[in-house]
Amino acid sequence: MEEVRIDLRIESSERKAESKRSTQLCFKINHTMPMTEECTALIKELFPNMGENVMIQPPLQVNLGNMVKIGSNVSIMYNLLCMSGGGITIEDGAQIAANCSLISNNHDFKDRKILTCKPIVIKKNVWIGAGSIILPGVTIGENAIVGAGSVVTKDVAANTVVAGVPAKFIKNID
Repeated sequence: MEEVRIDLRIESSERKAESKRSTQLCFKINHTMPMTEECTALIKELFPNMGENVMIQPPLQVNLGNMVKIGSNVSIMYNLLCMSGGGITIEDGAQIAANCSLISNNHDFKDRKILTCKPIVIKKNVWIGAGSIILPGVTIGENAIVGAGSVVTKDVAANTVVAGVPAKFIKNID
């Protein structure tokens, strides 16, 4: 996965506009009656690349909604955090439990005004347990399960269970 580096000292009008749009939409979503047509419309506006039959429970925080792609039949519970500068893809049938963080950007260790961004890919039918954190550049393979409270620092193979800090292989799913 290719790293994208963003120098925060150089202003990008497009990035700034998307950050403002996303932040303001999150505020509106988080202050709108859940499970209403109004809330659903705001969520669809936040995520222009979203499939059908997606259920997202507010509240949520997303810094760049246009950098998040969500497939169909996805379920996302309360308190999702997406730091999406590197891009986040959530494929069909994925389930993300409450209090999860998808962090696709980091800071350069030596020059902290540089964001280092790598995409996160959550493949089909993945289940991410409550309170898990997925870090930059991670791909979680189809049908995998991430145990609650895990910190995923490396790719997860398809049809496996991982858990822990950092997440480690637990078993294969038959």
